[in-house]
Amino acid sequence: MTLILTRSTIRTLLADQVEAVEAAVARAHRDLAQRRAVLPVPPAMQLPGGDGTFVAMAAASAPDRLATVKLLADLPGNRAAGLPVQRSAVLAVDAETGACAALLDGAELTRVRTAAATAVATRALARPDATTLGLVGTGPLARAHARALLPGRPYDQVVLWGRTPEHAHTLANWITAELGVPAKVLDDPRAVTEAADVLCTLTPSREPVVRGAWLAPGQHVNAVGAPPRPDHRELDTEAVVRCRIVVDAYDTARTKSGEVLVPLAEGALGEDDFRTELGDVLTGRAPGRTATDDLTLFDSVGVGLQDLAVARMLIDLARERGTGIPVDLGA
Repeated sequence: MTLILTRSTIRTLLADQVEAVEAAVARAHRDLAQRRAVLPVPPAMQLPGGDGTFVAMAAASAPDRLATVKLLADLPGNRAAGLPVQRSAVLAVDAETGACAALLDGAELTRVRTAAATAVATRALARPDATTLGLVGTGPLARAHARALLPGRPYDQVVLWGRTPEHAHTLANWITAELGVPAKVLDDPRAVTEAADVLCTLTPSREPVVRGAWLAPGQHVNAVGAPPRPDHRELDTEAVVRCRIVVDAYDTARTKSGEVLVPLAEGALGEDDFRTELGDVLTGRAPGRTATDDLTLFDSVGVGLQDLAVARMLIDLARERGTGIPVDLGA
């Protein structure tokens, strides 16, 4: 039987699983570094005359006994119609039998696994005495990041900014009330950047919102929000060049990340400057932060293996709790 897991079911299943999701995502990156998982470069498909992109994000894992593909639709034209710009669904099959194990809505899964990857990278790369978390962007991804990064961490405060002040104040109030960390809204991205020890950029921007001149030695930056397109980025070239760069997966970043591809095209970066993957740092194969005054950057494009890791969790949890919609696709 194939389990259908809707967005509301996924949200319920993951509500008390923040630490478990982070652990699953960390393990997935270690598996990739140790060649226990496969992560091909996702093909991007565009229809003639359209501005939309369809990305097939595949992965397979021996430890998780799954092969998955998430079909991501990135449709900028949806914004004018009041529809989500990005939509996705994940198909998971049993790696041993080929049976279709589950079909999962991708929205909540993607937000949670993206925030978990940021939490993994931050734990590995940020200074242990970091006390101020900065968020540039105030949408659902920002809320997911606050939930993933704050519990159990030594942050004294959160500073944030968003294009819509009402949304920014709503997020700040939620962080203070629900997560117990004081949060305040600042005037602009520069103020947030200059105040933060750990900075997360969480906007769908095509053009830089953070400048290298604003960064200070010792900071850690997570560049998360830009869509997986080679000309979209949230950090300018100076910001990227100043940092020690860690990517989620080199082959994917080399084709999808404007954060590194724009500086590469400008001749400001070489390919060796962004070859270090998160799994390499987690397994000790490559250094992350080497000194307290290092500037570190986690360039998060998002990869299918993260989807697979969380899909494995969700399938197991759904079966344990007797939830989800079972369907016999072969009937």
